[in-house]
Amino acid sequence: MFNALYFRTFIILVETGSFTRTARRLEMTQPGVSQHVRKLEQYLEKPLLERQGRRFTLTEAGRRAHDYALKLFADHEQFRHSLDADSLFSGECRLASPGSIGLMLYPFLLGQQQAYPGLTVSYRFAFNHEIVQDVLAGHYDLGIVTESLRQPDLKVVPWHREPLCLVVPADFAGNGLAELTGIGFIDYADGLNHASALLRSNFPREFRSMSHFRSQGFTSEVGMVLEAVARGLGFTVVSRLVLETSPWRSKVKELDLAVAVHETLHLVTRDGSEMPRRYERLLEDFREQRRQVLSGFGEPPCLL
Repeated sequence: MFNALYFRTFIILVETGSFTRTARRLEMTQPGVSQHVRKLEQYLEKPLLERQGRRFTLTEAGRRAHDYALKLFADHEQFRHSLDADSLFSGECRLASPGSIGLMLYPFLLGQQQAYPGLTVSYRFAFNHEIVQDVLAGHYDLGIVTESLRQPDLKVVPWHREPLCLVVPADFAGNGLAELTGIGFIDYADGLNHASALLRSNFPREFRSMSHFRSQGFTSEVGMVLEAVARGLGFTVVSRLVLETSPWRSKVKELDLAVAVHETLHLVTRDGSEMPRRYERLLEDFREQRRQVLSGFGEPPCLL
């Protein structure tokens, strides 16, 4: 007999790699977990695990059952959330994005939740490849990524652009590539690509590659990269969103450049899914807020 609960237990077991941790996560006994797996094997008439003491590996049937279970629950979540898809001011909002956009978008969404108590927000800060996996698995309805992707079963569309900023220590006295080379570069996940694009556009004759700059360190948290700059350890290139939300903003400065270069943000959803109207409203309201802020910097409208 089909029982979705057995599939759910199996998903958690594969995720944790442990009967004990699965029992703890599901607040059930370890023999209860074993029983769920055994019942699932009986239903499918295939062994799902190859047991080696307390450890196990998945059989071919087990791998296929796990893939099916993920799709099953992703479809279930999509159906559940589609029931209130027409509401503009209520429903769960499940999003994932890198820190560069999330540092401002997440507080904006919390403000919307305060204004409209019918909304709830589940937000994950993650790298692009993790966001893609989460959206495909149905953990999140919407992802925002910093690069255009070609991925089966995904719909990827450009959404918004933010200016890139060349940020240096507050006491930096130079304004050219030679002085930047002297202090070195602070990197993060998208740092090299952003810096290369900005420097190539503004110093076309002098710039060759980022390999000519001394590496002054790396952080996986884009929200922390400006602390290293504030301490005088080097320069970096971040989106204006990161600069505006940084607690070290007053201890760094942005160099004025002749050519504007932007980071394009893309929306990622499962192919064939329809984004609930509340997402459309929230995304457009956020873009309107950014449009007003960027116009204060003399930026022309840069929204896609």
